[in-house]
Amino acid sequence: MRVIAGKFRSRPLRSLRGLDLRPTSDRLRETLFDVLTAGNPEALEGSVWLDLFAGTGAVGIEALSRGASMVYVVESSKRAAELIKLNLKSLGISAGFEILQKDALRGIADLERKQVSLDFIFFDPPYRLHEAYRETLERLANSALSRNALVVAEHDKKFDPGQEFGPLRRVRKLEQGDVSLSFYKRA
Repeated sequence: MRVIAGKFRSRPLRSLRGLDLRPTSDRLRETLFDVLTAGNPEALEGSVWLDLFAGTGAVGIEALSRGASMVYVVESSKRAAELIKLNLKSLGISAGFEILQKDALRGIADLERKQVSLDFIFFDPPYRLHEAYRETLERLANSALSRNALVVAEHDKKFDPGQEFGPLRRVRKLEQGDVSLSFYKRA
C-alpha cells in the first residue's frame, strides 16, 4: 500500500494484520481521487476532510498529499489509531490532521460541537456492518457537517447502502471489481 499522488507520491503506508482492517486499495483510491479532481489537480487545494472508520488512514493521508489543508480522522480501534499516527510520522506529517479515537457517530458529534465545515466526508466501515452505513448516512443527513460536503461511502458491490437519507441523496455510484463508491450530496 502506498500514497498514489501528490506531495507524498509513492511513499509506503503500513497496515496491520489480524485487525478487521481492509484498507482502500491503491487502485480504488486512485479512482476516487481522479473523480474528485476530474482533470483539475488543484481541486483539493485547501479542502477539509473527514475520514470515518479510517483504518490505516490511507484516504485521509492521500487527501493531505494532494493539497487538503485539514483532515479529521475518526477511528475507534486504538491499534488502528496508533497505526495512523505511525503512517503520518513516517511521512513527516506533523500538522493538518486530527485523530479522534472514537466511534464514527461520536466523532461526527464532536466535530459538530467545534462547528467544523467540511468539503469531503469519506467513510468505509467493515463491509459486514450494514447497519453502520445507514446510521452514518442518517447522522450525516441531519448534520451541519455535510451541509455542503460531498459524502463518499465505500461498500461491497453486492450491498446498496441506500439512495436517499433525508436531504442527502446519492448522485453517483461507481463500481470497480467487487467494490463500489456511492457519492452523496444534499438535494
